[in-house]
Amino acid sequence: MTEYREPALLSREADDIKDRLNLPEGLHDLKAKERAAIPQQEMPAQEARIRAHNMDEVALGYTESQVIVEASRCLGCKNAPCVAGCPVGINIPGFIAAAAQYKFDEALQIIQESSILPAICGRVCPQEKQCMQLCTLGKIKKDPLQSVAIGRIERFLADHGSSHSTLDSKQPSTGKKVAIVGSGPSGLTTAADLARLGHDVTIFEAFHKAGGVTVYGIPEFRLPKSIVSREVENLEALGVKIIYDYLIGRTRTIKELMEKDGYDSVYVANGAGLPKFMNIEGENLVGVFSANEYLTRTNLMKAYDRDNAATPLYSSKKVAVFGGGNVAMDAARTALRMGAEEVHIVYRRTEAEMPARKEEVLHAREEGIIFDLLTNPSRILGDENGRVRGIECLKYKLGIPDESGRARPEVIEGSEFQMEIDTCITALGNSSNPLVTGTTPELEVNKWGNIIVDENGMTSMKGVFAGGDIVQGAATVILAMGDGRIAARGIHQYLSNEAQPL
Repeated sequence: MTEYREPALLSREADDIKDRLNLPEGLHDLKAKERAAIPQQEMPAQEARIRAHNMDEVALGYTESQVIVEASRCLGCKNAPCVAGCPVGINIPGFIAAAAQYKFDEALQIIQESSILPAICGRVCPQEKQCMQLCTLGKIKKDPLQSVAIGRIERFLADHGSSHSTLDSKQPSTGKKVAIVGSGPSGLTTAADLARLGHDVTIFEAFHKAGGVTVYGIPEFRLPKSIVSREVENLEALGVKIIYDYLIGRTRTIKELMEKDGYDSVYVANGAGLPKFMNIEGENLVGVFSANEYLTRTNLMKAYDRDNAATPLYSSKKVAVFGGGNVAMDAARTALRMGAEEVHIVYRRTEAEMPARKEEVLHAREEGIIFDLLTNPSRILGDENGRVRGIECLKYKLGIPDESGRARPEVIEGSEFQMEIDTCITALGNSSNPLVTGTTPELEVNKWGNIIVDENGMTSMKGVFAGGDIVQGAATVILAMGDGRIAARGIHQYLSNEAQPL
């Protein structure tokens, strides 16, 4: 755990470095070794003991000086290895070079050539496993967390340009109509690319707000919903229409969209919204929730805003969250903010095997979340009223690696013990949402219910494309966006070929 440092102190340190190196004017005089020696700029944040009791954003964002100093660390590699780690292929060296020279608007335009969601990606993308993983500076320092902080710079640029969208206006109309099922990151990306190409795009969203997992799954303290709304408004400015509270697969089928409503193509991006459970005794007790439900109540339905929202939320004192991913961290930190006195992460491997971002694990620890590692629940215990009163757990040890490459957890016989708990939240991932595939038998799916597509995102049904979690299983925002870009190219090609005279 690192010592907390005041934002004002971090800002002064950046100012000093900027002045000493005469940045940005003196950047061209710096040698690679001197750039690599510049310390990575720490992200200013709320102090843990304060933020653990409010829903305000934890990370506060870089100052202008911090952005210029951080961007000046980039070595400008000719082969740009970082770009290969970005699923949507953002020109990372290009926008960082512009940022280092104080050309913030130009830098944002470079990002928006490939991504319409920079404020979101800059906050929630797992950069340390993608672009930062391949950064030459990180390799020199033998730690991707010490690479150029690409996401933090991206976030600053997106927030800096929030008052004036720089998205390109669309081309002349092609006369082709495209329906998009779901307004998550994949659907929004496809919509933007197709609108820019002149197609008439309509998004059908089952909820009353657009954004998919970014509005129902990611807490306000990690991604303020005003940020998502702003990105959606930019998209609508391109001419994209969004129809809310409309459930494709029930209100209307895919075939009806094409045969009755006249859509020339459909992109299915309805996500993976079916929660997984452990199938252990006691999961039907009152006080057991999927992370999906718990986070949807608090985020999309604003259960935290008790003065203005009527959404009920279970009253909890001692909470156990099962899982070790980002969703588990989000659920645990949310429970703390909703008034729980004690919150446990129960995970059967060690912290080294946790799929959650290191930053999220660190923030959770700082806020007081208790980590019960090498531990897993074997059953949930109930009282005479059918409510959760505790969990029985087993201790584990690590064995040889399994098919995932991670050390296999092995039960320690005779290690049973009980914990007093009144609320359990399962954060074990999600399966594919069956609403669309269940009413569209023409769509070929694999054994997990995920839609099968070709290299262009085309499904087994003519004119119907798919991408994001419904194809890949629960993944990340940026991977879903990458699918969206591929599908947009595929749809455009399909519609262009359809337009050719026979």
